[in-house]
Amino acid sequence: MSAKTKPRDGADAAPGDPRFVEDYLLYLLARASHQASSEFHAVAKEHGVSQVEWRVLSFLSDGPASIGDLAAVTLLQQPTLTKVVDRMQRDGLVDRRPEPTDGRRVRVSVTRRGRALVADLIPLARRHEALVLDGYAPAEAKALKAALKTLIARTGRPRPLV
Repeated sequence: MSAKTKPRDGADAAPGDPRFVEDYLLYLLARASHQASSEFHAVAKEHGVSQVEWRVLSFLSDGPASIGDLAAVTLLQQPTLTKVVDRMQRDGLVDRRPEPTDGRRVRVSVTRRGRALVADLIPLARRHEALVLDGYAPAEAKALKAALKTLIARTGRPRPLV
């Protein structure tokens, strides 16, 4: 490994070597997500929907879900998501009903108003995704998504660092 390709690891890093964070997978994933999604989140905001509300509505567009399922897809803790769902219910975007088989559990579904909103946003999200993937061959785009899904599946369980 030459001095030019050797990753920085602190004080002994040569000038011109990438900083640790610039080659750190978790930073790269976060930066890519932020850059790729910020334009669409601005579009959603123009439609009166926050990033979290968009994730809830888009997930519910395929059918009702539990708060736990929604917490997973929105990347929020359940108490925080419950407040978001409360607000969305107040705004007429979602509805909650007891689970038919277990009255203690609640299913959240999208209302007619929420469905109309998400129906407007999904085509815009698909167009935005196409722009993000512009320049990738279809097989590359498919491989990128598969690799990310695999990473999510493999890292979705707790493991000790030491």
